[in-house]
Amino acid sequence: MRKDAFRAVVDALARRDLTSAELQQRLTRAGYGSDVCADAIVRAVAAGYLDDDRVALERARRLAERGASDATIRDELARRGLSDEAVVAALDSLTPESARAERLASRMGGGTRAARALARKGYPEDIVERILQLDIAE
Repeated sequence: MRKDAFRAVVDALARRDLTSAELQQRLTRAGYGSDVCADAIVRAVAAGYLDDDRVALERARRLAERGASDATIRDELARRGLSDEAVVAALDSLTPESARAERLASRMGGGTRAARALARKGYPEDIVERILQLDIAE
């Protein structure tokens, strides 16, 4: 026998932070109807188990600690189904992108190696050029 949708939500959230959109997808794949899914999600929010804004802030913080650019963080949060407002609030709470890029470049010792690392992490070309004072060919 299948457990109720709310229990499925609580069990999923006990393992890892998920967004409302991710839970909706999981419940739908598990065969729950849309009304049942919506009710389970509303109950989880009301009970304090589910908070998309908190998930956005925490995930953005973790990605920023790893040196991710704003664009990379924005893409990850959007992929997880978070609202534009939650994404903007999460990005606004972070250390400025240029400071994160400077810290990463410093750790890498500057130069071409750092420029490549910044580019891989999604930093805009103007930030990479400014920080490393390199002319990057297009």
